[in-house]
Amino acid sequence: MTDITVMGAGIFGLSVAWSCVLRGAKVRVIDPHGPGSGASGGVVGALAPHVPENWNDKKAFQFESLMMAAEFWAGVQAAGGLSPGYARLGRVQPILDAAGLALARQRAGNATTLWQGKAHWSVERAAGDWMPASPTGFVIHDTLSARLHPRLACAALVAALRARGTQMLRDGRAEGKVIWATGVAGLEELNAARGSVVGSAVKGQAAMLACDARDQPQIFADGLHIVPHEDGTVAVGSTSERIYADPTGTDAQLDALIARARDALPVLAGARVLDRWAGLRPRARTRAPMLGAHPLRAGAFIANGGFKIGFGMAPKVGQVMADLILDGVDNIPAGFAPDASL
Repeated sequence: MTDITVMGAGIFGLSVAWSCVLRGAKVRVIDPHGPGSGASGGVVGALAPHVPENWNDKKAFQFESLMMAAEFWAGVQAAGGLSPGYARLGRVQPILDAAGLALARQRAGNATTLWQGKAHWSVERAAGDWMPASPTGFVIHDTLSARLHPRLACAALVAALRARGTQMLRDGRAEGKVIWATGVAGLEELNAARGSVVGSAVKGQAAMLACDARDQPQIFADGLHIVPHEDGTVAVGSTSERIYADPTGTDAQLDALIARARDALPVLAGARVLDRWAGLRPRARTRAPMLGAHPLRAGAFIANGGFKIGFGMAPKVGQVMADLILDGVDNIPAGFAPDASL
């Protein structure tokens, strides 16, 4: 007998399934395309926080999730035997001018309070080969940011779920309580039913380069994430495209992105491109995740809209959805309620 059916095997669906399994529920996951086949099948995997200022429920939720990540992913790896590629190695950002330098130093003080001494934001001199060009000669270094490999993380969750007896299906009947975590398709269903834009698809393109920097921090420069992975690759991404002809095709925009990454970090100049990826990411109207009771399906639940922050939010999303589904306890921020996007 199945207690929970999760419709959708992207990062939100898999994380909710895992959190429910950890609480003793019998779960099945159904996705006609297979695990990690949509936005969660990308390559970047930057688990990076918002800046430490103007604190709100979304930033606090993300902070808690990032602090949960090490234990969450260690448990997944222990259960299934596969590495998600997780490591908390921090992030470096160049500081472009004197005003940015003053603001970065102010934010360092904010981080001391808001991050509760569990992570740090500091201004440091730029030095070394693995360092972005910085006009001021200074960079921001935070120790909260982490990385994982999205494809490996999805595979690790699937292995952990199967090890605990979870059914992973491409087709089947929903049983028990049902959670819809169907990404872009789910947002399009809501748009059609409401006759308005509840959420939309934003195309992203990213690339994987051959460069072994596995022990280095990720870099955020010129609007790009540059993320070293434990398998000896470096991911760069991503574009944000609202107008596109081919949802999964790469083009000159990715070529330009790779060139910008090489300009920002010269050590990548000769790195060979191993993989090019493009896909559609679900963006709720409010840019916050949509978590809670499903707006269209009575008695069902929704977990959607993790635009760019899905992997970083996943541990906490899994926790609060399990609280709601299994215990009827609603610990979800009001701004994440589906009605906020309707």
